[in-house]
Amino acid sequence: MTALLLASGSPRRAELLSQVGVPFTVLPPPDVDETPHAGEAPLDYVARLAAAKALAGQAAHRPAGAVLGADTAVVLGERILGKPHDDEHALTMLEALNGREHRVISAVCLCLAGQRRAALSVTRVCFRELPLARLRAYVATGEGRDKAGGYGIQGLGAALVASLTGSYSGVVGLPLEHTLPLLEWADIPYWQPR
Repeated sequence: MTALLLASGSPRRAELLSQVGVPFTVLPPPDVDETPHAGEAPLDYVARLAAAKALAGQAAHRPAGAVLGADTAVVLGERILGKPHDDEHALTMLEALNGREHRVISAVCLCLAGQRRAALSVTRVCFRELPLARLRAYVATGEGRDKAGGYGIQGLGAALVASLTGSYSGVVGLPLEHTLPLLEWADIPYWQPR
């Protein structure tokens, strides 16, 4: 059995791994520059960051077991919406998403013994059309302050969503249907008793 190290500071990713009974240890969040490169496509951006996080975690913790890195981006058209800088920025993002469809792209990368495997998840999310007062009320909850796109689908932000096609867990931050085959490849168990 291989030990799993999670190179992420996201409590949501840790919760999702725990939900399916994966034994793991959380590493300090890797210091990775998350600035998109000029002209970088959103799929390439998310895949690059997931790999960079896994490789940084592996480099900082040798010898190590398998290191899992992940990244999630909210994409409107071809524009990557990161985490909001402040509440006004969060409101601007929510106004842009209001009543429209966007993509949530999640990438996972698993590094083990000089090898790495990766997977991408693309989910289409359509927001309800809500009045500005409701968007302001959501921003005031503070829930979206540390989340890509300024919202969290697993919490109060569920009320923003009209429909979803794809991976719910990918929108939360770790697409389990893509992550579990990587764990199987690395001989990392799941469904373990807590």
